[in-house]
Amino acid sequence: MERMIDWMRSHEQKMLIWANRRRTETRLHAMVDRWFSTVTHMGGATFTLLASLLCALLAPQPWGTAGWQSLLAVIISHIPVAIVKRKFKRLRPYQAIEGVYTVPKPLQDSSFPSGHTTAVFAWSVPLLLTGTPLSYLLLPVMLIIAFSVGWSRMHLGLHYPSDVAAGAIIGTATAFAVQYFWIVPAIS
Repeated sequence: MERMIDWMRSHEQKMLIWANRRRTETRLHAMVDRWFSTVTHMGGATFTLLASLLCALLAPQPWGTAGWQSLLAVIISHIPVAIVKRKFKRLRPYQAIEGVYTVPKPLQDSSFPSGHTTAVFAWSVPLLLTGTPLSYLLLPVMLIIAFSVGWSRMHLGLHYPSDVAAGAIIGTATAFAVQYFWIVPAIS
């Protein structure tokens, strides 16, 4: 079992280092770096909560309901994140691996799981579950955003791949649970 865990850690670190590398020789690499440095904020609490609330208050149905579901999913999803972060005090990659690039003033709390990835998946899944023609058109855009936020967390040296995967699972599971248990009052 110990050999398997060592193998997983080794491969996870290799994937992190690959995602974290910086190549600025071309404009494309500079644009990719800029994209990840920008899109990562779409997984933050400010964006996900505000976007959900605006959708809930201003969008027509079924988007208004999806906005409320997104808001609730983002809020609820951070309960297990907070608990797990306190229980598993995992150093962030830039703290544990020499030479990992990170942002100025990086986060200092536990790495596992990724809160940004959790939030972006909890926010986007209810919007994609509306079942409208527009939701099918938005699917590729939302997936690109969600997966970009997850990848950006590794690119910025703030999370390991397993942190990102756990965040995506928690956010998606919470969104599906909110959708499943959502009670729509009967209009008489």
